Order: sequence, then structure tokens, then C-alpha cells
Amino acid sequence: MRFLVTQLLRFAWVEARCCVFAVAVFGGLAVSRIVPLPIARYDALLVYCVLVTALFWRIGWETGREVLVIAGFHLVGLVFELVKVPLGSWAYPEAAVTKVLGVPLYSGFLYAAVGSYVVAAWRLFDLRVSGYRAVPTAAVAGAIYVNLITHYWLPDLRWPLAGALVAVTWGATVHFTVGGHRYRMPLALSFVLIGFFLWLAENIATFFGAWRYPHQLEAWRVVDPAKFGAWAMLISVTFVLVAAFHARAGLLREPVRPLPAHR
Repeated sequence: MRFLVTQLLRFAWVEARCCVFAVAVFGGLAVSRIVPLPIARYDALLVYCVLVTALFWRIGWETGREVLVIAGFHLVGLVFELVKVPLGSWAYPEAAVTKVLGVPLYSGFLYAAVGSYVVAAWRLFDLRVSGYRAVPTAAVAGAIYVNLITHYWLPDLRWPLAGALVAVTWGATVHFTVGGHRYRMPLALSFVLIGFFLWLAENIATFFGAWRYPHQLEAWRVVDPAKFGAWAMLISVTFVLVAAFHARAGLLREPVRPLPAHR
């Protein structure tokens, strides 16, 4: 029992380190609600997030290559926002200079925070995968991203794509290290767990006014639980991009360990 508690505490500590960038972003959201600002809040958040990114790179918490990957997530998220917000999926009600089609440019950092978590987890947990089918998983993840944008005009294939994601990740396993001990988890389960915590984070973000869903415009209410499933699927896009980044560095696959010889 002592070993179990120790390992859980170690796991929680590493998870907290992985979430540093996200915590910094959420801290900015919270403080900007109560501290008077000389410029519009969304503009101030953009400056703040850029400075946090530069600081993390300067002190070595993120490498230059990792910052580039995170910048890629910022761009992917911003494109997503520029499609969804004009269609009324959610709104950024406050005024700002740095808004395009109703989308403040700081919003891309909300997606970058997710990318930062996965990048940090890969490094700090010494994460590797086995049984991972890169091309089929990337194809399904790409289809999920496209469907979340185009389901306003084309049939919503969310459920068939969820089944396809389970199929292509069946047998894929994530391996990670905690306190010198190696553990493993089904890749699909990791998507579900991350999706759930992203849904919780979304509730916190909307409470602090990062954005508003239509049912939250008059008063804050809990985010639709269906968003949990959407995040669990969307995290596959993040994973595919980070996995491709680490594949080029030879840090993707869990090495096959020889079986012990029988005597």
C-alpha cells in the first residue's frame, strides 16, 4: 500500500509538471477577470500567453522544437475557431483589437496548452507506444477534425468515426515510466481520460469567461457532457501530430524486450 500511494503521488507530481503551461494560461484567465487592465482583456491575454511561451523556452522548460510543435497546435486551433465561432458554436463576447471574425487570437493558446501537455508528458513520462498503426490512426484523426468543422453542411459522422478510432487503436498501448517502474495503458483509454479532464478544464475556462457557449450567455452553466466525447476524439489529432514529431527523432516505439531465458 505504501508503494502504491508513493507511485500515485509521483504520478500526480509529473502530471502537474506536464500541466504547467495550461495552469499558467488558466491563471492568466482568472487574474484578468479581477485585475484592472490598460488594454482589452483578450488583447492582454494574447500578450501574456506569448510572454509565457517565451519564458518557458528561455528557462528550458520547453525546447525550441517543442515550441514549434506547440505553435502548430495554436494554428490548428485557430483555424478551428475561425470556422466554428462565426457559425455560432460558441462566442467571445468581449471587445478586442486582436479579434478576427469574432475570434481573439489568444484563443489558439488554449489548444496550444493541450499540445504542451502531450509534448511534456511524452518527455517526462518517457512515453512510447506499441501496436500503433500510424497511417490509419492519422487518417481517422484527420477525418474527425474535418467532420467537426463540416458537420454543419455535411452528414455528422461522429459516431462512425468514434467506432473507427476504437478500431484503428485496438491493440495499441501507451508505455510510460513512474518512479523507475514501467507501466502501460490502452491508447484508446488514454484518449478517454484526457478527454474527460479537458471537459473539466473547459468548464473552468468558461467560468472564467475564456469563451461562452450559447446556453451560457446569460449565466454560467455546466458545459454539455457531450463535449467530453468530442474532446476524447479530438485529442487523437494532438496525439497523431506529437507522435509524428517523435517518430522522426526515433522516440515513438517501445522497444521489444527479450523474454527471460528459462533455466
